[in-house]
Order: sequence, then structure tokens, then C-alpha cells
Amino acid sequence: MRVLVGTAEGLRELGDREATAFDGREVTALAPDGAGGWALLEGRVLARRDGGDGGWREAGRLPAGGGTCLAAAPAGLLVGTAGAGLWRWSAAGAVRVDAFDRVPGREGWYTPWGDPPDTRSIAVDGTGAIYVNVHVGGVARSTDGGASWRPTLDPDTDVHQVAVDPGRPRRVLVASAAGFGSSEDGGETWRLTTEGLHAHYLRAVAVAEGTVLVSASTGPGGRRAALYRRPAAGGPFERCVEGLPRWFGDNVDTHCLAAHGRTVAVGTEAGVVYLSRDAGRAFAVLAKGLPPVRAVVLGP
Repeated sequence: MRVLVGTAEGLRELGDREATAFDGREVTALAPDGAGGWALLEGRVLARRDGGDGGWREAGRLPAGGGTCLAAAPAGLLVGTAGAGLWRWSAAGAVRVDAFDRVPGREGWYTPWGDPPDTRSIAVDGTGAIYVNVHVGGVARSTDGGASWRPTLDPDTDVHQVAVDPGRPRRVLVASAAGFGSSEDGGETWRLTTEGLHAHYLRAVAVAEGTVLVSASTGPGGRRAALYRRPAAGGPFERCVEGLPRWFGDNVDTHCLAAHGRTVAVGTEAGVVYLSRDAGRAFAVLAKGLPPVRAVVLGP
């Protein structure tokens, strides 16, 4: 299992094979893509690694800066940007997904501090449906490759990350300021819960072979931040304790919680990466002393 960690000062590969790349450059986002993957550097430069043990290479630059998140999709890599933008990257370069600029209700998207909203996270399920989380703008869904979009969740839910369950394509999950949200029908209906959590402010969500994990704290400042787990099918959350600090020093942020099979990785602002091989029951320190972690992904 490879653990790729994007940090404020480069990319680290941890596990059986350790390597570094892009030293001194902030890795804004990461995305697995089959046996390869993508990295976004400094919000502008896309880098690609194909399968096997090949190295990273720069693939090109976004026409506009402010890239925030990545997701591999059947028709090409999707790139979210500041200003609630969405682009598709392919061999031909970057093309803006114009239909996303016409999502119904877009005029109501906002941020509490008055800046334009950003595209914060993207998830693609096994059917090819695309879910895009705008902060603050809810979650928009496309089932036709991005040709059309519809809103699925009230923007005031204040979603920080959207994810899908690899084992159940129409199961969509969100970490939000109002708690944990789940949909069993592709976003048609939603259920929000905080059962078992010490606080309702959630930043990250991932699925480890039928187990949902989320990060929770008392608010944006990250006070009393902790990790929780529960069965994806339902039930109260229980706190992840073994091998983790009593409280994290800051929020476990969007994209800093990742899962693949039963393996879970957590990266922190303090530069520590924790790893679990039993879907979050117990963790151990995989690395420490890293620059602040910006993103974590797992893959073969």
C-alpha cells in the first residue's frame, strides 16, 4: 500500500517504498487514478504519475490559478477552482465545464466572510455520476458527464467534503458544519446526524470497506478535534482512540483523511501521519516531522 502525502513543502511517498518529489512546492491536492495519480502544485500546475514505479512529470498548467481539488473521472480529470469553478483536463488541455456555471441556485452560494465560494471537493461514483461540493453551496450532481447539473443539498448545510462509498455507488456522504450527511439514492434525499459525536462541525469523510470515518471538532478553529467511525449502513459514531492523541491540535481537514480497502490514513497540520489497517479501530504513527499536510491518498 502506497501512502502519498501532499504537504506545504512537497510530496512524500510513505510505506514500503519511500520517495519525495516537488521539494519546496506546496502540493495543493492529490487524486488517485487507477495505478497512477495526479497532483496539483501551488494551485496551478498539474503533475501526473502513471502506473508502476515511474516518476512524476508536469502535465500542464491551469489557464487560471486557484485550483483547489481533483478527481479522476471517465471523461478526464476534474479540477475544482476558487470562485466555484470546474474544469476538465485531458490530453487536449483544460476545458471549463461551462454547464457547472449554470447550476440552479448558484446565485445563492456564498461564504460567511464575504468572499466568492470555492469548489472544495469532488467525488465520482461507480456509475460515473459526479458530485461537486461548493463551500458554501451544497452539493451539485451530474449524471451525464457534466453536461447538466442539479443541486442536491441545501447550501446552508455548509458541506466541507463529499465522498461516495465504493461498495455502494449511490451512497453519497458528506462532512458538514451541521454534522454527517448520508444519501442512499444518489443525493435525492439526505439524512443528517450527529449521533455519538462530541460536536457537529465536520471537515473530512472517508469510507474504509463498509466503515465511515469522519473528523469532528467544536468549530473552524479546530478546538477539541477528534476522529470517529461507524458502519456505513447506519448507527451511532464511536470515537477512534487507540494510537491517536486525546485531541488533535487542529481540524483534520478536507482531503487529509483517506481510505483504501481497510487501510486508513490521517494527515495533520502538525505534520504527523497516522495509519490504520483495520478500518480505524487502531492507529499507529507512520511519519512525523513533516511540513503541514494538505492531502493524503492511498493506493496500490
